[in-house]
Amino acid sequence: MKYDKKWLAEWLMNKLGTTKKAAQEAVDGMFDEVTKAMVKGEQVKVAGFGVFKVSRRAAREGINPRTGEKIQIAAKTAPKFRAAKQLKEMVQ
Repeated sequence: MKYDKKWLAEWLMNKLGTTKKAAQEAVDGMFDEVTKAMVKGEQVKVAGFGVFKVSRRAAREGINPRTGEKIQIAAKTAPKFRAAKQLKEMVQ
């Protein structure tokens, strides 16, 4: 089964007995808010599920494995998800 935003909207529509459009707007709105918070550098905690946050990685020196040449790796930020203990236990 393919679990994506479309599937989630259909599930929400059936669960709440709402329209497909309203369910899609709710799903899109939720993900938009999580994204906005992460862009601001904030973390989003969903109890029993996990934490969405931004990870900042400092610039560092690396080695090209083909040539052995030292290279400079730029600093960057990346989205990160840490699963809650409950979720980890359920998946095991």
